[in-house]
Amino acid sequence: MIKIWETIMDAIKSQSVQDEDQPLHVGEVMACWIYLAGLELAKVSVQAGLNTTTDDELKAMLEEDMKLGTSQRERLHHFMIKEGIPLPSAPEDMPISDPKGIPLGVKLTDDVIANELSLKIASLILRAAGAAAESIRTDVGLLFIQFQAEKLAYATRLKHLMRKRGWIKIPPFYVPPGSQHH
Repeated sequence: MIKIWETIMDAIKSQSVQDEDQPLHVGEVMACWIYLAGLELAKVSVQAGLNTTTDDELKAMLEEDMKLGTSQRERLHHFMIKEGIPLPSAPEDMPISDPKGIPLGVKLTDDVIANELSLKIASLILRAAGAAAESIRTDVGLLFIQFQAEKLAYATRLKHLMRKRGWIKIPPFYVPPGSQHH
């Protein structure tokens, strides 16, 4: 995990007015619930990717995401229980399987696995940003800022691997009409 962010968060917490005695508003509750539900769904997708890929670098990225997701799920789960927020249902873990035993036509390619992971990470980054911006309570806002920072740091490493392997999806370049390159 990112130690510098923990240090920054601790400094902000110590200087801010603590308002944990205030009740959460419905937006904060919904943000917690949706983010945790997203983490739960991402977990089984990552497990499926681990069961499918034979690429060592992609497998390492999936394992890193699994650790980060587990850490965020545990922190958010603990917070939600403490605040009395009902937890979303979570899908069952995927059983471990042999990637070589998955038939073609069912097995996802490494390109698809990486892009699906990237999309899930981007979605969670945006969700965390929105939750942090809408939060009134300092502790909730800081929790989501920390989640966002962790996901951004991870996304940078994933993007590097995707570029290296040619898996990243790049939209067409925009050349304005009348420009020199048109």
